[in-house]
Amino acid sequence: MNDRRPNRKWRRWAGAAAAVAAVVALAAWAFQPRAIVVDVAAVTTGRFEQAIEEDGRLRLKNRYVIAAPTSGQLARPVLRVGDAVAAGDVVAVLTPSAPSMIDARTRAVLQQRVGSAEAARAAAAAQVARLETALAQARIDAERAQQLARDHFIAPSARDQAVLAQQAAQRALDAGRAEQRAADYALAEARAALARAEPAPGARVEGRWELKSPVDGRVVKLHLDSAAPVAVGQPLLEIGDTGALEAVVDVLSSDALRIAPGAAVTLSLGPGAPTLPGTVARVEPVAFTKVSALGIDEQRVNVIVDFDAAAAQGRALGDGFRVDARIVTAAHDGALLAPSAALVRDGARWRVFVVDGGRARARPVEVRDRHADAAWIESGLRDGEQVVLYPGSTMRDGQRVHVRR
Repeated sequence: MNDRRPNRKWRRWAGAAAAVAAVVALAAWAFQPRAIVVDVAAVTTGRFEQAIEEDGRLRLKNRYVIAAPTSGQLARPVLRVGDAVAAGDVVAVLTPSAPSMIDARTRAVLQQRVGSAEAARAAAAAQVARLETALAQARIDAERAQQLARDHFIAPSARDQAVLAQQAAQRALDAGRAEQRAADYALAEARAALARAEPAPGARVEGRWELKSPVDGRVVKLHLDSAAPVAVGQPLLEIGDTGALEAVVDVLSSDALRIAPGAAVTLSLGPGAPTLPGTVARVEPVAFTKVSALGIDEQRVNVIVDFDAAAAQGRALGDGFRVDARIVTAAHDGALLAPSAALVRDGARWRVFVVDGGRARARPVEVRDRHADAAWIESGLRDGEQVVLYPGSTMRDGQRVHVRR
């Protein structure tokens, strides 16, 4: 009887201890940190690029504006936007308009000017007739003097004087005839001024002006698409070569300081469209103010981009098309790259969480440069390691993680 009592007591204590141990193990399991499901990315070696991304538009390199050389009536255009034209083709027909009417006083002045011109012309004609008579007399005197000199009735000097008098009379007649032509022109001018001031009822000005294209290209804009009166210098249509385009990209003036002529540019016309390679032709030295979508005044600078002509061949590009531009400002090959989303601030430095054996290990890194997508790592990581993306402020060193598949 005495030997059985200790055994029973020991069994009771052993059962109680096992129950307590089970409760402690269950509590430890319940309160231990759970593994966090994370997204990871691999550290790679590749090309690091700093770039500026902005939108822009295409424009013609050379645009030719056909304007009215005089006021008149424009005939209805037969060309439409997109029509091809060759150099020398007629692109517009213009009929000059009749002169406007004048007041009675100006009309009277023009009439008197015609009368004055007619009188001057009559005087010039009379003067020519007088000089012709004088020349005929001088010619007769010169012939008589030459005959008398041959017969030795007069001295040779008298003969020479008669010949010189004939030449002088000829010169005077030439001058008189020139004055008569000047009077004819003055009379015609006066009559033309009076005729333009008093057009006949229902009369039209004769002569149509055919305006021709200066280059081979396409019609890119019609300022008037129907017959209409136009003023001198008014634009009628625009012609350009849609095969010679360039892109205009406006960037912040602070970003323009980092862009150099010759920098590589990638242009895209939209999602799914092939990209166009190009280069920066020039950065304009003048800035302008532009209001952003947030209502903030920004100083912007135009960057002119030339495309690769072979890459753009056969594509339906046009003036004013919108493009997305990516301008490379710096590039380095063989850089160790980590996603920028894996970086976490650690005071003045950076750190990342590397997945190692199912746990996130905090590791400080040296970042040489970075942009929105990737960071150029100088030290602290190796190619191929997995880093946690968007770790957040709650993640700690050594925390268990489960990689999302």
